[in-house]
Amino acid sequence: MNVRQFAAVSLSAAILFGGSFTSASAKGGADEKGYKETYGTSQITRQDMKDMINQHGDDKFTVPSFDASTIKNVESATKTDENGNKIKMDVWDTWPLQNADGTVAEYKGYQIVFGLAGDPKNPNDTFIYMFYKKAGDDSIDAWKNAGRVFDDEDKNKADDKYLPGQLEEWSGSALFTDDGEIRLFYTNRGDFDESKELFGRQTLTTAQVNVSEKGDKDLQVDGIEDHKSIFNGGDGKTYENVEKAFEDRNFNNNHTFRDPHYIEDKGHKYLVFEANTGTEYGYSGEDNLYNRAYYGKSMKFFRDELKNLQNSPKKETAELANGAMGIIEINDDYTFKKEKKPLLVSNTVTDEIERPNIFKKDGKFYLFTSARGSKMTIDGIDDEDIYMLGYVSNSLDGPFKPMNKTGIVLHQDLDPNDITWTYAHYVIPQEESDKFVVTSYMTNRGYFADHKSTFAPSFLLDIKNKKSSVVKDGTLEQGQITYDGQ
Repeated sequence: MNVRQFAAVSLSAAILFGGSFTSASAKGGADEKGYKETYGTSQITRQDMKDMINQHGDDKFTVPSFDASTIKNVESATKTDENGNKIKMDVWDTWPLQNADGTVAEYKGYQIVFGLAGDPKNPNDTFIYMFYKKAGDDSIDAWKNAGRVFDDEDKNKADDKYLPGQLEEWSGSALFTDDGEIRLFYTNRGDFDESKELFGRQTLTTAQVNVSEKGDKDLQVDGIEDHKSIFNGGDGKTYENVEKAFEDRNFNNNHTFRDPHYIEDKGHKYLVFEANTGTEYGYSGEDNLYNRAYYGKSMKFFRDELKNLQNSPKKETAELANGAMGIIEINDDYTFKKEKKPLLVSNTVTDEIERPNIFKKDGKFYLFTSARGSKMTIDGIDDEDIYMLGYVSNSLDGPFKPMNKTGIVLHQDLDPNDITWTYAHYVIPQEESDKFVVTSYMTNRGYFADHKSTFAPSFLLDIKNKKSSVVKDGTLEQGQITYDGQ
């Protein structure tokens, strides 16, 4: 038992049984009041999440209800298997081709989204496809499929350490550059095979996607270039790397390092991504349970919540929980430049704060993330709770403050077997408008014979500084990504 572990165990006894304990091992010294250390990051606190429960059911934050009878599959989302059979694919996480300011880009009069798609019967069939339509036609039937972005052999063509081990392609973002090129950022997911010391490494990756117009109605992918890895955790001090995550072979540890989202600020390029805190930023372990920064401002709440955790089946999960919104700076050639401290952390709350989405609007930076109640450690939040959380800052470096007092922006409490179940909500700023379009996917993979995972109906969101609300009667077409005010 190391010094900090001894401090944690002794402090636990002191708090629970009314004794007093002092140790220099915790930051600033720990007594029955715990210790408080933010590591210079912003926190998703347990108190905010508890208070968020009281906001469930508020129309301002509730994902709109959708008419199941109107929901369509993405008809163009098909592929042919090795036997020549046509397969209707699931389509889930999607992201549009965006300008550097986050607004939707047009490529030769087309709108483009990239998305994860695959065979509903094969959960490992997870690859990136390109869908497109003429700008102005918002019908779901307008979306065409240009096919997979990458060929199977693309990962072996680049002189890269990590690409040859890629098994799946996971979420990311896409930039329409000032030079008129399409730059894709995504997650390379490697193999998980304990016998080979492989633990599903996730690597932030990029490529230029070459696209051309075929005739006057179609786009095609003409291959990729400059395909390369960017970053997967470094030495593990700022962000947990895969070696540290599984050094003790505890596979209850939910390691995340994915979903790169591009943003520019003051002439610099950055990627914001889902991660876990590293060894110098709180990391994970029992000692985290005594850090008041993860609870909120109330000492009474800290004492009561800690006591509850000590007797809770969620205690071990809370100890391991160290989700983070990470950020790195990248060079003009999209290679790694340097790490920066996490923008937001969710220690003791959840390991997963997914699909970061960040943009600057009216001088403020808005940061959104998707989260599942099933991954959380908060009593009163259950497996059917789905969230999009939002935070705002005057600076890209933070601090990020929760929107709507607790961070809630969207909430859904729906049976996952309902075809109108949604996830991976994504906020898209609109040109010269205070309205924002929210996209997501609908219907869980492989749950139904006839209903595939598909573009959910989009809807409008009002955002004013730290307040937001779902626009009443603001439901749009399935997969709609722009709104012209009509």
